[in-house]
Amino acid sequence: QSLVSSSKWLQRYGLKRNKLSLSQILSQVGFQHRKDYVTTLGKPVASRYADGLFPQYKRAQDGSVYNLTAKKELILHFVDCLIGAIELYQQRMEWLTSESRQIFGVIQEQCIVIVLDFGTAAPTEFDLCRDALSMVLVEQVIRISRFNLIRAAQDLMKWQQKCTPVSEHTVKSAVTWLWKLDHMTAVSHASSAEALLEAMGDEAVSS
Repeated sequence: QSLVSSSKWLQRYGLKRNKLSLSQILSQVGFQHRKDYVTTLGKPVASRYADGLFPQYKRAQDGSVYNLTAKKELILHFVDCLIGAIELYQQRMEWLTSESRQIFGVIQEQCIVIVLDFGTAAPTEFDLCRDALSMVLVEQVIRISRFNLIRAAQDLMKWQQKCTPVSEHTVKSAVTWLWKLDHMTAVSHASSAEALLEAMGDEAVSS
């Protein structure tokens, strides 16, 4: 899960363009040590002219051997590029595991319904849930197109009848509605399923 798909994110930060996969790096710093089939011997034979001339690297994945011909400067260039890529991945992971994303993941859909099922949460847990939900509304829902909130209960509660366009006003309204909810409502074993069915009944909803 991500702000954008992994491939788009890699392209966005130039990691694909800079050719930083192991295969791509090896192709730029050397050449593969080849084997060819010798008819008279009836078996594949590797060339020997490069033995001892170049440092060699053997790939664990497929056993292929590369003769390394690059100068130190090019190797150091790739070291710098890889360090930069690692830093970008670290920033990405920190972002993905921070704030509301740590609890809800990254919301990528443009029209969503959040179904609230507080069960029999204690008052402090109830407030923690509302804190988390407020956070996701302010940080993530504000960036999509449409949304709604439905509370699972004996008497199902909806913030709006249908998904509503996102704006600062509607997000603020949803947060206010959330904090006006009563702590305890009548319990129904079927209420969660009913709330989900109600959410899915809106054809515009994608998640």
